[in-house]
Amino acid sequence: MAENVLIGVIGGSGLYNLDNLTFVKHVNPETPWGFPSSPISICSLPSGIHVAFLARHGTGHTISPSAVPARANIAALKSLGVRAIVAFSAVGSLREEISPGSFALPTQIIDRTKGIRPVSFFEGTSIVAHASFGDPFSGKLVSWLEERVRKALDQEGRGANLFTDKCIVCMEGPQFSTRAESIMYRQWGGDLINMSVLPEAKLAREAELSYALIATATDYDAWRPHSDTVTAAEVFKTLKANADTSRLVAATVLDELHAAVSASGENFLLEQVGSMSFSIMPRSEKQDPEHRKKLAYVLPEYFSGEQLN
Repeated sequence: MAENVLIGVIGGSGLYNLDNLTFVKHVNPETPWGFPSSPISICSLPSGIHVAFLARHGTGHTISPSAVPARANIAALKSLGVRAIVAFSAVGSLREEISPGSFALPTQIIDRTKGIRPVSFFEGTSIVAHASFGDPFSGKLVSWLEERVRKALDQEGRGANLFTDKCIVCMEGPQFSTRAESIMYRQWGGDLINMSVLPEAKLAREAELSYALIATATDYDAWRPHSDTVTAAEVFKTLKANADTSRLVAATVLDELHAAVSASGENFLLEQVGSMSFSIMPRSEKQDPEHRKKLAYVLPEYFSGEQLN
């Protein structure tokens, strides 16, 4: 069911209310891993390029971080023809200079969700794959986004700063960190913290999709001495203040997408294509045909044909 959709945007449901977009339709593809968090909004840029918007936590923010159907989300976007994902997420800051209201483009992740969330399309199948994840975000896409995000923040004039080359800790929720944990994450080299970037980034890599995260700081987590710890009320207050800026950033990024694609031949969106070719363990006679059919939904490049012995 692939369409003329080059890029997917994952974030809040309000992100697609942009002046430079025309709503086309809602789609809700059923994948082998279930339905996505919410119906996906397909919108059109003036150039004709389609963009797919997906609300990570469901319409009205009804899904807890640990329960987000990330495999269905990524698989659904891939089935629509998406080649790259720009994700938006609220984050806590582990550094004094990254004040609430700041934006960041992280390049590294520390995983504190292990063992809780399904992290691979290959789980429960007879096929083993070890995806390369040393650089969890797609470098070409991150570099392309940096100039556009900085431009949008400068145009708005609110004084929001952009931080790059940062490390984000992804923790299990829904509770926030203890003070001891927050201090430990700083000692580990963490700069930001959230509950959403994983397994999203891992699954995007398995699906051979370029992936980048635009993070918006809402709070200082719990590490600061003599300060109150983060509360949902504080996060929501800053989140509302950041919402208009996030929409401006999204509009700027998407507005320049067509020109960039035309100039580069989509190369900056295709960085991960072929990356799984050396990750899937050698074919064997024990691969279940049903498992191959399931994986073909997200990786038709490797599993839609007959098994080679």
